[in-house]
Amino acid sequence: MLCQNCGKREATTHIKRVVNGETSESHLCAECAASMGYADVFSGFGLSFGDLLGGFLGETPAPQNQLGTGSRCRKCGSSWNDIVRAGKVGCADCYRTFYDRLQPTLQRIHGRIRHTGKAAGSAGTHAPVQEKTAEELREEKIEALRKQMNEAVAEQNFEQAAKLRDEIRGLEA
Repeated sequence: MLCQNCGKREATTHIKRVVNGETSESHLCAECAASMGYADVFSGFGLSFGDLLGGFLGETPAPQNQLGTGSRCRKCGSSWNDIVRAGKVGCADCYRTFYDRLQPTLQRIHGRIRHTGKAAGSAGTHAPVQEKTAEELREEKIEALRKQMNEAVAEQNFEQAAKLRDEIRGLEA
């Protein structure tokens, strides 16, 4: 099957999305998938999916520059290698200690790096209304643009999706 985006290369990535009960599917080549933000989620950790499977089979990933540092979390003692091998951080302080290495992967996985959370409907009903910061407004705009981009992709309007993608990248930079 050819890539639904470029129509030139073999589709190697299958993306299935369910948004508000509506299912959409895309078949993309590796280049188009990467350009649309569907890159390998393990790339920020310095190991490939093959290395991950090798770990399950008892093989250790080959050491890489990114993995080989001696820094450890002061609270739990986890090293960057421990986090990569386990696929999870040891404690909350690990996020501060290894922030520069975790941040790109967390952003790829979650679409943002700042936790917004949820609040109960009654929370803050008596508190004064606070103005949104420029950062919060920017994040909301990016989120709205992502939604529009996903809708454009679902409608196979790839030219509009590419424009929205470029606008998102500009705001993120």
